Amino acid sequence: MKKTRRKFSATFKAKVAIESIKERCSLAELSKKFEIHPNQISKWKQEFLDNASSVFDNNTEVTEESGPDADKLYAKIGELQLENDFLKKSLKKVSG
Repeated sequence: MKKTRRKFSATFKAKVAIESIKERCSLAELSKKFEIHPNQISKWKQEFLDNASSVFDNNTEVTEESGPDADKLYAKIGELQLENDFLKKSLKKVSG
């Protein structure tokens, strides 16, 4: 019978890496606790430490670019209000 490969979320990997960085437990204890090979924990820890600086570098750039443009949103709101008013008037003419 073929064994399926386990997939771990980024949150779980970060949790294990942080526990490893704290060094409160040995790798052997962590591997028993999380049911992961000690080499995998070491890889995740090293990857976490290598990419830790990117959290602070990209934070300001992402928030500025990912935010919606306020002018476009206000224009869309105005357009929808005009359509709504037009439809209300049309409904009154038809029903009244």
